[in-house]
Amino acid sequence: MRKLKITLKRSRYGWKPEHRETLKGLGLKKIGQTVVRDDTPEIRGMVRKISHLVEVEEYEG
Repeated sequence: MRKLKITLKRSRYGWKPEHRETLKGLGLKKIGQTVVRDDTPEIRGMVRKISHLVEVEEYEG
């Protein structure tokens, strides 16, 4: 199964509470932190919502 490597690039402060909750749902807390999640439509939607805060790479591992 394909995976997404998601890295937090900008601070979560100063954004809407919905964006902060989305980051929390993905497990991102600190700038520079990286998580690997399954490539599902739900995760893609979450990433799209906070695309201005994160960097995403496709990951096969």
